[in-house]
Amino acid sequence: MKRLLLASVSLAAMGFASAAYAADASVPAKAPAGCKTVVDPYKNYSCLDAYLGATFMERFVNYYRLEWGHDVAPADPKAPPGRRDYWPTTPQSTPPMPFAEWPYGGSTNLGVTRPSSADSPLMVALGNTAPGQWMNDNHIQVYGWLNAGGNLSTNTVRGGNVPAAYDYNPNTVQLDQAVLYIERLPDTVQKDHIDWGFRLAPIYGENYRYTTAFGLWSYQLLNQNKNYGYDLPMAYGEVFIPQLAEGLLIRFGRFISVPDIEAQLAPNNYMYTHSMTYTFDNYTNTGIQTTLAATKNWMLQLGVSVGSDTMPWHAGATIPNPFPNPLYPGATMPKDPGAVPSVTAGVRWTSDDGKDNVYVVGDALNGGQWGYNNLQWFGVTYYHKFNDQWHLSFETYNLHQNNVPNALNPAVVGTNGLWSNGGTPFSPQYMPFNSPGLAQCSNSVVLACTASVQTYVYYLNYKPTPLDNISWRGEFYDDKQGQRTGTKTRYVETGLGWQHWFSPQIEIRPEFTYYKSLDAFAFNGNSNLGIPANRNFALVGAADIIIHF
Repeated sequence: MKRLLLASVSLAAMGFASAAYAADASVPAKAPAGCKTVVDPYKNYSCLDAYLGATFMERFVNYYRLEWGHDVAPADPKAPPGRRDYWPTTPQSTPPMPFAEWPYGGSTNLGVTRPSSADSPLMVALGNTAPGQWMNDNHIQVYGWLNAGGNLSTNTVRGGNVPAAYDYNPNTVQLDQAVLYIERLPDTVQKDHIDWGFRLAPIYGENYRYTTAFGLWSYQLLNQNKNYGYDLPMAYGEVFIPQLAEGLLIRFGRFISVPDIEAQLAPNNYMYTHSMTYTFDNYTNTGIQTTLAATKNWMLQLGVSVGSDTMPWHAGATIPNPFPNPLYPGATMPKDPGAVPSVTAGVRWTSDDGKDNVYVVGDALNGGQWGYNNLQWFGVTYYHKFNDQWHLSFETYNLHQNNVPNALNPAVVGTNGLWSNGGTPFSPQYMPFNSPGLAQCSNSVVLACTASVQTYVYYLNYKPTPLDNISWRGEFYDDKQGQRTGTKTRYVETGLGWQHWFSPQIEIRPEFTYYKSLDAFAFNGNSNLGIPANRNFALVGAADIIIHF
């Protein structure tokens, strides 16, 4: 659930893509012996600083130049091993894939992570400055990326691409996300001392709407429906205890939710757009998550959070209830009924050759009451590597919420209904935009019912070159009561995407995707604007660019 952090690269190398060398490159006067005429760091790693230059801007620009057209950076021959020698084989590489280890959440990758191992032109440029040397000494890195994209769509209404994502608005160009990571990675390769880490990851752009947690700057989305906004989807600390089995990692704070093939952060995905499976999922948890490598093949996870996509200060908080009713009969009601102690548990198995991986998770489980993204998530991801060119990623889950008010009952949505008159925590008086959806129950008599989703998605991936990946996505999504997407229907979706890397720092992802709602119109509408959907299909061509720094 995070950008791959190559464990075997030192801060000096900072990456793993090679690049061609221009023979007339300027060389600092104090270049090491042998570097005045040949300064290609891929032939002589000691020439790296001579190639990069002395000033911040020289080093910054020259590092992009160094990596251009190649998929690995010059490797420091003195760097310690990047993974335990008995660990399952690394299944993938990045580029061209968005990860090298099969993804799992709530933890820095165990057994394969070294400090100061992120590939970053910014950190290379800072390498010979006093602040950079201090960060190097303390294994602190600052890096990130800019991600912008656009789409052409058969939809025309603002927001009308929904339930497709992340290209919310059709026929537009947008800043998807600008992200900064400030982090220290714990050393999970070694087994002789306790280590620690942290990450702060502010984000700005259109994609904030897919990370927002109720109670943390959520007014931007829930009260104003802003197109652009900011968030802090990751703010956590970590402690790694290697003496317990093969290592125990404890993470505490706010972090990306544990399951899923996909993730909010752009570089972690095969394609620009996301499946509906991911779009209408939970996004972040706030709490404590533990991950134990019981053996080299088996990992166990157990955590406690305050639900999902909500803040701890909502636990126990109440608001006045101006319209007592059978669902919320008191003079007050919870501000967010889903902000309660919740349990996450998972088990993960990886084969010795790294070709197969199974990951079973129950995420943020509690009483399942209707809350802000209080999704009772039970699912599995499976990865299989056929050979060096082909691999398959598959995910299925079922999620549900209980006691969701019935959108078909006049006592709920009528003029004198409990929803219309502020008798629920998420009525329009309190949350005018993007509130948790109502359920379209099996009949109009009941006040509430259980809303559930069953979904299946796969990515079939082909690597024709070390810098190219082609992904075919197929999906079936059954929104049984319409609570997640706003329409009670089954969906099918398929898309073809190309992930091309010019270097480990710059990538583009063009794609075409077709969506079909089988039972009702679901596209070219906007519930926030009161515009009903009027189409049962969408064809979207999209592309984005990610520039890492």
